[in-house]
Amino acid sequence: MGDAPENAVGEECGPEVLLDVMGQKCPIPVLRAKKRLERLEPGRLVRIFTTDPVSRIDIPHFCAEAGHELVETRDRGTWVEFLIRRGSEISQTD
Repeated sequence: MGDAPENAVGEECGPEVLLDVMGQKCPIPVLRAKKRLERLEPGRLVRIFTTDPVSRIDIPHFCAEAGHELVETRDRGTWVEFLIRRGSEISQTD
């Protein structure tokens, strides 16, 4: 898989929601992830596709601070794929 799915922007895909923030720079990937996770039930999964190299640091930090589980991180060379499980309660992270 060389690129994220073209139709991945915020779409439901079975048990996962796909969030394509390819080409977006910090802080947009984290802000979009936060907004999307807030609208989901606890335990739901969001798969994020990003080209922002800072996301390799920001997304894991955001998950730890907000109480979400970072299930998986896949480095795809020029982009990164994250799988996040929404926590039961969302901490206030500003």
